[in-house]
Amino acid sequence: MVKDITAFETIEGDATRGLVILADHATNLVPAEYDNLGLPPEAFARHIAYDIGIEPLTRRLAARLGVPAVLSRFSRLVIDPNRGEDDPTLIMRLSDGAIIPGNHPLPDGERERRLNRFHRPYHKAVAETIARVAEASGKAPLVISLHSFTPHWKGVARPWHVGVLWDSDPRAVTPLLDALAAPGDIVVGDNEPYDGALRGDTLYRHCMVAGLAHALIEVRQDLIADAAGVESWEARLAPVLEALNARADCHRAERHASRTGPYDTDP
Repeated sequence: MVKDITAFETIEGDATRGLVILADHATNLVPAEYDNLGLPPEAFARHIAYDIGIEPLTRRLAARLGVPAVLSRFSRLVIDPNRGEDDPTLIMRLSDGAIIPGNHPLPDGERERRLNRFHRPYHKAVAETIARVAEASGKAPLVISLHSFTPHWKGVARPWHVGVLWDSDPRAVTPLLDALAAPGDIVVGDNEPYDGALRGDTLYRHCMVAGLAHALIEVRQDLIADAAGVESWEARLAPVLEALNARADCHRAERHASRTGPYDTDP
């Protein structure tokens, strides 16, 4: 627990480069007033609380590439920034077998309070960063979201070292999948271990609706659980993202119909 937290952190970078990195689940922080949501401290070392390894990986990639990044500064157990405001999993009552006592029942007005204190400021920062990069670069930004996933799910090993999640816009995804698979030393998942078409999530809200090229990269957590692993994946991903950002087709606004159905919001 910490006494107080901010909703987000923005890492400054060269906005003229046209690339933005996002980390929706960067930290496991919970304000002290929430008393760890009734959970034991060890629960916050698990994936249910944050994406293990993603904060240091985001910081290293942003520094190496010299580009802006936005990181959340609150645990996904408080409220999940990678969910739409109307998503039933926005504030989880049960996550991977763990009951979240502080999330059920919620006091009157608590859902709106968490939206206003954490979720909406984070998304405002994302929107402002993307707009700033668009203005500085004079082109539609490329947006990359970084996440991590558990090596096992319900006792079954996940074979992928990394996955690329997406909805229906292939511009960044196809070359990214090809580049990650090219060395031949890792297993790359296409919409694995999850499907990337999630209505109202961060990339839907900020990229699909606006027609910005984007991709969500999921790295397996055991591969970035320590400094050596993070350094290794920084070295692997940096040249791939550099090459991707050099592609002209990743810097045009071009809408693609979402697999989730008609858009809620006009661009």
